[in-house]
Amino acid sequence: MEPRITVITVGVSDLKRSLEFYRDGLGWPTEGIVGTEFEGGAVAFFPLQNGLQLALYPKQQIAADANVDETPLSSTEFTLGHNVTSKEEVEDVIRTAEKAGAKITDPPRDRDWDGYSGHFTDLDNHLWEVVWNPQLEIEE
Repeated sequence: MEPRITVITVGVSDLKRSLEFYRDGLGWPTEGIVGTEFEGGAVAFFPLQNGLQLALYPKQQIAADANVDETPLSSTEFTLGHNVTSKEEVEDVIRTAEKAGAKITDPPRDRDWDGYSGHFTDLDNHLWEVVWNPQLEIEE
């Protein structure tokens, strides 16, 4: 199997509210909620780099589609990393997220590995790391 991830889907409790957080609060482009003509098909996509997509999908529907029980989320199960080009950009993104309704769990600070980062949780407690890593070149 080739490692080919094209969509990262995160389960949300309120699709409209989460759409507003990412679109209006963080300023991410999207066509909005699509797929409403299909039963259980409502989803919002956000294009990322290199064809990758972030999808917001109701948690209940993920559980039904995958035939698993819906369980509470622990924010430490995974993080979503948002790499930026400077310390100042880390601070800008963290401020923007907080203004949009995110909970700042770890304010931006210098790290032992010579980087700079901070963490926030979105409206559904998904953990995001905003990071500037001087050894990582960001492709535009």
